[in-house]
Amino acid sequence: MTVLGAALLLAAFSINGLAESDAAERSGAAPTTSGIGGAGDAEGSEASRRVTGAGQVDVLETDGYLDPVLVDFISSSIEEAEAADAVAVVLQLNSPGSVVSDEELTALATQIDEATVPVTVWIGPSGSRAYGGAAEIAAVADEIGMAPGTDLGDVGPPRLPEDEFPEAFAGALDDRSVNDEVAVDEDFADRLAPTVGLFVNDLEGFETEVADGGNVEPVTETRFRQLPLGSQLFHTAASPAVAYLFFVLGLGLIIFELYTAGVGVAGVLAAGLFVFGGYGLAVLPARGWAVGLLVIAMAAFCVDIQTGVPRFWTGVGFVSFAVGTFWLYDGPTLSWITIVGVFLSLAFAVLAGMPAMVRTRFSTPTIGREWMIGEAGEAVTAVAPDGTVRVQDALWRARTNRATPLDAGEAVVVAGLDGLVLEVESADPERRPKEHRRD
Repeated sequence: MTVLGAALLLAAFSINGLAESDAAERSGAAPTTSGIGGAGDAEGSEASRRVTGAGQVDVLETDGYLDPVLVDFISSSIEEAEAADAVAVVLQLNSPGSVVSDEELTALATQIDEATVPVTVWIGPSGSRAYGGAAEIAAVADEIGMAPGTDLGDVGPPRLPEDEFPEAFAGALDDRSVNDEVAVDEDFADRLAPTVGLFVNDLEGFETEVADGGNVEPVTETRFRQLPLGSQLFHTAASPAVAYLFFVLGLGLIIFELYTAGVGVAGVLAAGLFVFGGYGLAVLPARGWAVGLLVIAMAAFCVDIQTGVPRFWTGVGFVSFAVGTFWLYDGPTLSWITIVGVFLSLAFAVLAGMPAMVRTRFSTPTIGREWMIGEAGEAVTAVAPDGTVRVQDALWRARTNRATPLDAGEAVVVAGLDGLVLEVESADPERRPKEHRRD
């Protein structure tokens, strides 16, 4: 149960990261189909739902890295908007960059540039940003609006071919980002818009009418679209923190399953997390050798878990795990909260949880250990008076008389049992305590 507790703690950090992302996304979200001009009032929403000849505006929630799933969603949504002769497409953008190839990003930029409907970008809600490849996509759009407290820039090296697209923001934001006010003042963005509703309301072709009582109500329908559930799952798995957590937790549960009888819930969960974590690392710019170090670290932990005593291989595991974690991604970074949470959980599982679980499993009354008395073995480490021995190809914690310490490699015999510890003595009768010698 202690190991499962550690696993749940790791999962909690994953869920916490997802919740924070979701909260940021939802803070300015709107219903699937809603009114704009009424700023959320009931009459405005109802008016926007009726079928009119004033067309529609499609608002696409574009949150997170531009990965293959999100790029495909944007591309297919633009095609549908063109087929429906929409007034405009709005990318509600909050992205730290792109993780697709330059060719895929160029294809999306070309589609936006050549679309028969205007494709615009609103960076929001507050706290959102558009960096790297996402900023390059924004630069190609017909119009950019920004909510208060948002950032634009840090484009980095250009990904779009210079012979097809001008340099994003004339290169002025290659190595810096600016907030909403500076972006508008320096003509990097077109206008400020506190909400996506106000941004859409001012789009060319968006129609409103004055209803009874003087309320301004939308005539053009606005549709809010987001990734389907299945696509959202893969998109979430391609988040740097989530991919890392899923992969590590999957490996940890695989180790847990190795030391339990049969295949249980942990095994099924491990397989799912490992698959989704592996998918995320494959999509993201993860370094192969760093991923390999994470796997090596888990294998190293297994060596010492059986003995119940952290030794050399535990140290190798932690060093490999640290190097693999800090150099995992070429570009994206992991937050310190994620790293510290994972290391604390891992330390608890490796140093306390898993060894205790293994000792408990192999010392249950149903298995029995009385047969071990009199069994021959070998001292793996010096036993003076405590150490580790190998009996029947299994490693055990052992103790001997202080007056007759045992050297590593010396043949031993099990003389008794003390809880989970074997009481051993030398196989050489001359090296045994006098009271244990046989005449």
